[in-house]
Amino acid sequence: MLPREELLKGVENRDSVARVIDQAQQAIKTWKVVLTDFLSPPELAEIQRVFNRLTEVQLVVWGGYPQAERQRIAIARSELPLDQSQVSLIAVEIAGNFLFDTASHRDFLGAMLGTGIVREKTGDIIVLGERGAQAIVAPELVEFLSMSLKQVRSVPVKTQQIEVTELKVREPKKKELTTVEASLRLDAIASAGFGMSRSKMVDFIDAGDVRVNWKEVTQASSQLKSGDLIAIRSKGRLEVGEIAVTKKDRYRVQLTRYI
Repeated sequence: MLPREELLKGVENRDSVARVIDQAQQAIKTWKVVLTDFLSPPELAEIQRVFNRLTEVQLVVWGGYPQAERQRIAIARSELPLDQSQVSLIAVEIAGNFLFDTASHRDFLGAMLGTGIVREKTGDIIVLGERGAQAIVAPELVEFLSMSLKQVRSVPVKTQQIEVTELKVREPKKKELTTVEASLRLDAIASAGFGMSRSKMVDFIDAGDVRVNWKEVTQASSQLKSGDLIAIRSKGRLEVGEIAVTKKDRYRVQLTRYI
């Protein structure tokens, strides 16, 4: 048996982590691969941190393409073979003429949820402008969506399954930059990376809008390290790269901003 309560100590996404621990127990007991629903980046990061302590089970995370935000986890006993192909998901195309009535990610998601499905069964949605969108979903939804999803905003749509290899994924836009700071404080590094004043960054941190490695951080003085990922709601992400100490004992930090 897994030490459930011990694993749940201090976790932020308690319900999600508890559900996955229960699924891991099932995988251990049945010797079968067990799949989670789609999970958000904060949930995924916390689950992976929790399960890094365990040797009884292994996880494979996949959302249809390498940069996918929402992903499912396949869980199996450590003795069993496990790979990406066992994470079951399907791609669908939501095709229509959106030239005169542009639809956003929120519009497509709202139309999908309006059919009665739940968010946990849907992965990423890739908006294709005037042509519609593509979405990643649990396999059991495909037939239902093809029959039920007939309109997004005012536009009639046709929903059908496509190959995952047909997903039109755009590479994220990146901006490389270097900053030299007196410390590795979150407010100092993040304000430089996002191009805003330090006081404005502190406001974001105090408001709970800043996450480091998908964990909410409310201390501006939190120390960063190479490999950390900083995310600010509606502002994008910033990855901390190589850190070097200058002759004047300051920190030269390589940053990558994803826009």
